[in-house]
Amino acid sequence: MTDTLQSTTRALMVQGTTSDAGKSVLVAGLCRVLARQGIRVAPFKSQNMALNSAVTKDGGEIGRAQAVQAQACGIEPSVHMNPVLLKPNTDVGAQVIVQGHALADMDAVGFHNYKKVVMAPIMESFALLQQQYQTIVIEGAGSPAEINLRENDVANMGFAEKADVPVIIIADIDRGGVFAHIYGTLALLSESEQARVKGFVINRFRGDIKLLESGLEWLEQKTGKPVLGVLPYLHGLMLEAEDAINCQQVDAADHQLKVVVPVLTRVSNHTDFDPLRMHPQVNLQFVGKGQPFPAADLIIIPGTKSVRSDLAFLREQGWDKQIQRHLRLGGKVMGICGGYQMLGETIADPHAIEGGAGVSQGLGYLSIATTIEKNKCLQQTEGTLTMPNQMPVTVKGYEIHAGVTQGVSANAPLQLTDGPDGQLGCDDQVFGTYLHGIFEQQGACDAILRWAGLEATQTPDFDEIRQQGIDCIADTIEEYMDLAAIWPQWADKFKR
Repeated sequence: MTDTLQSTTRALMVQGTTSDAGKSVLVAGLCRVLARQGIRVAPFKSQNMALNSAVTKDGGEIGRAQAVQAQACGIEPSVHMNPVLLKPNTDVGAQVIVQGHALADMDAVGFHNYKKVVMAPIMESFALLQQQYQTIVIEGAGSPAEINLRENDVANMGFAEKADVPVIIIADIDRGGVFAHIYGTLALLSESEQARVKGFVINRFRGDIKLLESGLEWLEQKTGKPVLGVLPYLHGLMLEAEDAINCQQVDAADHQLKVVVPVLTRVSNHTDFDPLRMHPQVNLQFVGKGQPFPAADLIIIPGTKSVRSDLAFLREQGWDKQIQRHLRLGGKVMGICGGYQMLGETIADPHAIEGGAGVSQGLGYLSIATTIEKNKCLQQTEGTLTMPNQMPVTVKGYEIHAGVTQGVSANAPLQLTDGPDGQLGCDDQVFGTYLHGIFEQQGACDAILRWAGLEATQTPDFDEIRQQGIDCIADTIEEYMDLAAIWPQWADKFKR
């Protein structure tokens, strides 16, 4: 390995002792810290498994977390920031997306064998970013100590060894057992991998740091590696989740509008609902398997990676009957992407793209019919949204769908750069659209919430909330981490 201190100029990798240890958040924060200092930095995650994805300007698909990390850097997202994205469509299989475009569906064993092949485009993407930026902050996946996944690893130490990059390991103390997590992870690495580890970061600490100091001293003596920082638990931090659904909401004395979202088995891009979680007038509730819908003003059916099977799941839960009753009582229903398709007459999958070939009857609230095709629509788009009895408002977002929908009227509520989108039905009680991110603009969010029954809307600026969240993480990192030890070449920029 090259000299570790020098090599951090070109890249640094963040690995975690577990999933959800804080890797994505730490990478976003480090990216913002470097960008503030005028250092040209980009994020990178060689392999990501997530159903939350984003579309780049050139029509590629990457993990949502890497798009947020690119925002932290102040740059446009690129497919090379996440060259391999796995989107699970069954319990044992996933769609494999390489450099932004779907390659094939593979089961777990098939992809494990394919890793030897996919390392080439991963390294190609990493090399392209290194040519464009001063440094790269890399996010690992899961844990590097998964013994059963070590062979042909492309996500953690396998990539770190191939790319010759140093590593810091982050652990979540809020889970408990943080010293066992860190020490055990290090012990399970090979000798060369252990030498690659620069130090550790402990995340989500709350309490008196003095009570932790003896443990930190023991860890440093036992491993010979420094604890580079202890990050406090950030209460109320609002930042998009990589995959797990975040149910945290802003505190508000009066949530005036009740919104319910059913959690489908392959729910995708549930980050669509983050602006509603953060809305002071909205009470957003996710409803899971076996749970009835509570009283609501608006039910939103989300996107899904497996539309027909999740439509069957929705019916198994009896949610179709509850939606029917909700509409009879005057409530509103919205569908996004796969949820939009479910609201139509039929969904056909003649090529078995999302499961077995066949046709499913939709819920029948919109006069549309959808056919799942082999080529996926991936695009950013913008235009205007006109809800009933309201003036047009500007809207923008992105589309990710294999479905081609027929029956969209010329005067559809959404008029986008590539044509009309969406549909209103059932005396304007039902609205569907392919547009992800529709709630992120204040005007569009206001229009939909007014349609749903909220009269005096007070929608916050979602992008400002996101930027404040990233800045909060960066401020915390600057205060509590020894950045000069990580990047000694830039030590003068990180005076504590």
